[in-house]
Amino acid sequence: MIGPLTAIAIFIVIWWVVLFAILPLGQGGGERERPVDGGDWGAPPTHQLKRKFITTTLASLVIWVLVLIVIYFGLIPLPDFPVTSTYVGVQ
Repeated sequence: MIGPLTAIAIFIVIWWVVLFAILPLGQGGGERERPVDGGDWGAPPTHQLKRKFITTTLASLVIWVLVLIVIYFGLIPLPDFPVTSTYVGVQ
């Protein structure tokens, strides 16, 4: 079983990976006008970040629940680490 902090850490990692997968979606590669206000050629005309953050969060929640189900039912076994360990120095 995993603790709540581990579950939250897993969610954060999943959220960032999904964000980078979703960011380029919806960016058309069609013709563009030359930017006149100092903008970059690669900048999208409409970024739609709010929609992308919501989509990222919803997709991450689904993936996170699936990962927790896999861990909970032991479909992928995790190694058992000791709760306390002693450090043995190299001599």
